[in-house]
Order: sequence, then structure tokens, then C-alpha cells
Amino acid sequence: MGSLDSTKDELTVLVTGFGPFKEQYPVNPAWEITASLPDYLPPDRVKDPARQAPSALPPVRILKHGPVRVNYQVVRDLVPTLWDNPERKVDYVIHIGMAGPQHVYSIERRGHRDEYDKQDVDGQLLGDEQRHKLEGDKWIWHDVPEELTTDLEIGRIYKRWVERSPDNLRLQISDDAGHYLCDFIYFSSLAHLYKQERLKKVIFFHVPLHSDPESLSRGKELALQLIKSVCEVGLQQEHAYS
Repeated sequence: MGSLDSTKDELTVLVTGFGPFKEQYPVNPAWEITASLPDYLPPDRVKDPARQAPSALPPVRILKHGPVRVNYQVVRDLVPTLWDNPERKVDYVIHIGMAGPQHVYSIERRGHRDEYDKQDVDGQLLGDEQRHKLEGDKWIWHDVPEELTTDLEIGRIYKRWVERSPDNLRLQISDDAGHYLCDFIYFSSLAHLYKQERLKKVIFFHVPLHSDPESLSRGKELALQLIKSVCEVGLQQEHAYS
């Protein structure tokens, strides 16, 4: 892994987090975790040197965007600006969202195009089935598959992530991002890159709904270790393709 830093001066990871969307959850831990991230990935902190050698990453810049309103149209308008801003380059995007009360942390493998039947925070439905009928081949996701998966090697990312994280936490790979705004922003990123024939270097991270200081601190540390794992595996993928 010592050669990882030989081709790039700096990596950039853009992280998004959603704002509140339910009255009973006035704080969304997804944004609190995102907002707490440093501007650069801190130096490696190895839990067990026998299990995981320090990485040889170049500096990793962390850009934060949010809180993202839990609104379909807001997300649809936002995603292209994340990827296509000419004033900055983005190597990887990690979207963070809130799941249920279980103390489970999930990285999502796939996003879904259809079956968004829940209202967003403003009481709006997506309405894409009707929009597709009206717009035909001009519909934004016409000819885009019903499911898309990340091009990142999620199995290897997961393995590194687990190795770098506390043993008492439930970390998993998921194939169902929930058919709501979390799934929607993930698929929107995947579809945007698919249409541009770019590598889909994006992942979604689901965190529990808890927003107490201990939970937010744990979520921040897991997010940092996930960023590190994504960058390490992503760079190795690039070396393999070159």
C-alpha cells in the first residue's frame, strides 16, 4: 500500500447529510455527524497494528454539504451540482442518512429508481410514474435501469471499515436503502453518473436515529473510518485499472 500516494496530491470526498424530517426527531444525526467532520481526514489511528497497517493515503479533503432538505425536488436539483461543479473536483461522494432506532450502521450497495410512494417533508409525492408517462423519453431517468449499484468495491471497503471500527458495533452491507429520500439521493447520484458514463464512485451510509452526544461521536468516528476505507480501496481500484 505504500504506492497509493504516488499519483495524487490530494483526494476530495464530499459528504452530504439530511436535515430533520419528523417532528419527533428535530435533530437529524446524519447532518450532525456530517457537520462535525474535519476539513481533512486526520492522521491514521490504528486500533490494532497487528490487524491493520497504517495507510499511505495522500491528504484527504472533506467537503460537507447540508443540511439537505428532505424534499424530492430539492434533491433532484442538488445532485448534479455536487458532481459537476467546475470549480472543484470530487473524487468520492458519501451520502449520510438516518435509519431506525436499532444500533445498526449500514453501507448501501444499491439504489432504486421506482416505488417512491411516501410524501417528503413538504407533503409532496415524487410522482415519477406520471411524469414518465407524460415526458416519455425526455424523462430524467428514461432508459436508466431500475436498480443501480456503486462501482466502488463495497465488499473490500466493508472489510477495511470493520477492521478499523470497534468490535462491539453492528456494521453491515445493505441492499435496501428504503425507497425514501435516502434511497432517492443515492439513486440520483448513481443515475447521474450512469448517464454520463462515469464511474459511480458514491456510497450511502445509514446511521441510527439517536442524536445524543455519545451516538454522534460514534457516528463521526465511523464516518471517518468509512471515508478512509473508501479512499484506500478506491485508489487501489484506480491503480488496477491503469
